[in-house]
Amino acid sequence: MNHQAILWPVAALVLLNMIVCAALLRERFTEFAARRLNPQTAASRANMAKAMLHTQAADNYQNLFEAPVLFIAAALAAYVTHQADHWLLLMAWLYVALRYAHSAIHLTYNNVMHRFWAYGTSMLVLWAMWATLALHWLSDAAS
Repeated sequence: MNHQAILWPVAALVLLNMIVCAALLRERFTEFAARRLNPQTAASRANMAKAMLHTQAADNYQNLFEAPVLFIAAALAAYVTHQADHWLLLMAWLYVALRYAHSAIHLTYNNVMHRFWAYGTSMLVLWAMWATLALHWLSDAAS
């Protein structure tokens, strides 16, 4: 397997980040215009949270800078150490698909239990990725 293939799920996650950022900008501009809010409302996160009625896109965008950072680190570690096998690649794509599902739920009908299922499952996949990497590294160290 070409170990560079592990970078494609990372690129797909970056694309998701861009999509959610665009949704965030659309949400903010729409609300600022509709409610004629002063741009100074956005001076701090606390002020923004008090003023905005719609925060789903902002909340989701923030989520994309939490656990996904560990995914990117795992994918890059797999790439650098040439440990990106078919199993890790499959888990990487599954993780990204679950993050897309999480974002789609969050940005649309926002059912918390559905969102939690996508998030929780993605975390299990992420932990499995790290466990697989650790096993590869232990195996390499033992040989």
